[in-house]
Amino acid sequence: MEIGPAGIRAARTIEILRTERGLSQRQLARQVTALGHPMSNTMLSRIERVQRRCDIDDLVALAEALHVVPPVLLGDPTLV
Repeated sequence: MEIGPAGIRAARTIEILRTERGLSQRQLARQVTALGHPMSNTMLSRIERVQRRCDIDDLVALAEALHVVPPVLLGDPTLV
């Protein structure tokens, strides 16, 4: 299955927010895992490079770790 526009937008937004917060992929993946949603830095890297789908559970956990509400990851990171 091809990743659609919403998935691409989410991937880019996750990367932008992670970078703005000064987090490496490894650090963010650890935070997500600490919240109870196991994620490796490889999984996060593939999400950001649009090589892996970001499912709804990934999206919610990533949003929590980035301290935003999930809809922010689907839209414009400047809304934060």
